[in-house]
Amino acid sequence: MHSPFSYALCQQSIRQSSKLLLILKGPHTTLASGSLVSRSDPCFNTPNKAGEMGEDLGLHTSGLPSSTDVVMREASGPATTSVVPPSSTIPNPMDSRLYTATVGFVYDNQMMLHSCIRGHAEAPERISRIFDALKEAQCLSKMSQIPIRMVQREEALLVHSESLWDKVIAVSSMTAQDIADSEAYYEELSLYVHPNTPLSARLSCGGVIEAALAVARGLLRKSFAISQSTGNGTQRAFNEDPSVLYISLHRYDGGQFYPNGPFGSMSSCGDGPGLGYSVNIPWPEGGMGDADYLYAFQSIVMPIAMEFAPELVIISAGFDAADGDDLGECHVSPEGYAHMTHMLSSLAGGRLVVALEGGYNLDAISASALAVAKVILGEIPPELPSMVASDIATETVWQVATEQSKYWKSINPKACEPIEEVENVAFNLTEVLKAHRQQWFYDNYKMLQIPFPTQILQERFGSQVICTPNIMDAQTLVVMVHEFGNLRVELESVMQCIPHLEHTYIVDYSKQLTDWVNGAGHALLDVNVYPKLPAKKPGDRQEFSKDVMVYLWDNYIQLSGARHVVLIGHGPGCDAVMSVLHNRATGVMKSVRAIVQVVGHGHIPLTPRDANEIRSWYLDHSCVVVPSNHTIFVDGKVLKRHGNVLRIDEPKPIKLITRAFPTICEFIERMLTPPSRGNVNGST
Repeated sequence: MHSPFSYALCQQSIRQSSKLLLILKGPHTTLASGSLVSRSDPCFNTPNKAGEMGEDLGLHTSGLPSSTDVVMREASGPATTSVVPPSSTIPNPMDSRLYTATVGFVYDNQMMLHSCIRGHAEAPERISRIFDALKEAQCLSKMSQIPIRMVQREEALLVHSESLWDKVIAVSSMTAQDIADSEAYYEELSLYVHPNTPLSARLSCGGVIEAALAVARGLLRKSFAISQSTGNGTQRAFNEDPSVLYISLHRYDGGQFYPNGPFGSMSSCGDGPGLGYSVNIPWPEGGMGDADYLYAFQSIVMPIAMEFAPELVIISAGFDAADGDDLGECHVSPEGYAHMTHMLSSLAGGRLVVALEGGYNLDAISASALAVAKVILGEIPPELPSMVASDIATETVWQVATEQSKYWKSINPKACEPIEEVENVAFNLTEVLKAHRQQWFYDNYKMLQIPFPTQILQERFGSQVICTPNIMDAQTLVVMVHEFGNLRVELESVMQCIPHLEHTYIVDYSKQLTDWVNGAGHALLDVNVYPKLPAKKPGDRQEFSKDVMVYLWDNYIQLSGARHVVLIGHGPGCDAVMSVLHNRATGVMKSVRAIVQVVGHGHIPLTPRDANEIRSWYLDHSCVVVPSNHTIFVDGKVLKRHGNVLRIDEPKPIKLITRAFPTICEFIERMLTPPSRGNVNGST
């Protein structure tokens, strides 16, 4: 049952907390039954086709029970006295002695008195099944019960009209014939009424109010209101209020799914001062599951919620998105609900209120509610299997991100843009540039591709290792190890990644080195260690680089006719150079005359800790180029294992090798001319 007084609880909570986050989860299904509220009826002060509720039903407001006296009766039987205890016997909900736990719950069997004589999907057993499930799982024994009461007239009037209050109370006077005569009207609104509807509605609303206030006042950390559904219309109630952030994930179907209309659309973002404080994530169809909801949470809900920084979170827990609910036709599991609740628990210092909403499969709703209850009691959600959001979900989230990025800095539509499946007609940009680079070096220096005998090396590094024709004959072989050059792109704006193609180019410093090597008559082996296949783990790329360098050392460098070898590492290529020294130390110390490492701002490779001979040799034969603002000069200490560190007064890594190039060439020439073998000192 959707209480017509539900939003009074939000107004009461706002009095205690200056910033409130409302989260609605689940489709607005077609069975908001028992509600006297729809988005087109008088609850929202807008006329519907039947006019003000009751005008065409023969209801009269004269002689109504007062706001503290409620008449209860069966739909076909005589009136009976209310079993609601007088207010003097209800414990004071502000009495802190009532709360021995940090989590509380609200429940009362009298909320089940609202029922449909001929049966209905929104059955009273919804709340009793949840209560029993929580009790059987020992959850309720870990919670404090919050005293329940009926909502008061002045509380309901914070949001709703006085005439609505009178008409709701008048339902208690309806006879069986009145109900039968009005059945078609309510059926069209997907509702039903019962003489005990006002009692159940007032208890449900009052219970949720107390559940929220107990948390807002600091008496409890979290609370769970096991109550009849509290209704649609939340966004409308706070549409112009910037102190309330409203977020709803629901099935929408282009406005054709209950309760219909534009208020659930992604473009419905609030009005006036509240513009931007309503966030709708409207699924265009059923079938949405855990992966879809969690993707929306991670991409939209949590970033916006964290930017808003609420002081209290209220979840309208709609379990009609649960797997097995034939009305919502979605597939969210209890584990999925648990993870969403766990994420929301991180907000507002953990101050969280869960108020039961829709859900019409008794097994699904009780299992889902139990999963949520366990989380608010402190249990870690169960582990979820690997999952990927559907194309429909990613497209919807991207569109929502585009809309909400107008109001929230934390939302980046580009990060949410769906990945197009275009492998069959697309080319990876790096592969195109590698092919161009290989052709350019052949045209200008006649450099040839080095083949690989194994399929795995060919797949990773094919066309990325090239050499000059004199590799087997030259007296000196220079090995340049690097990753891809720096891609420089000029964008149209900082907000959109739309490059000017004519102003997009790659900065490749190996051209400068190749000219120098070619002019000196040396041979050059150019190794691009950027693998074609993506690395699955952080250390994979280093392993790939080590494999290719060891292969090249064993099959080309060591077998060449060169008497002197120079190893040059640039950026990530420095680790690859060091891997050769680690794995082929004897051969390296015999053949290599100089090692140049242009590190940039990255970590400086180290020689093995206990290898004194290697450390001494590396210190004598290395030139390790780093910028003057490298962190090692601030937070660390230069060790002998780092080699002979050369500090260059150039803070930008992209310009470092150009600035240091004359010094590098001078160092190499000196090391190639015996007996001038020494350290490089000073700075440039």
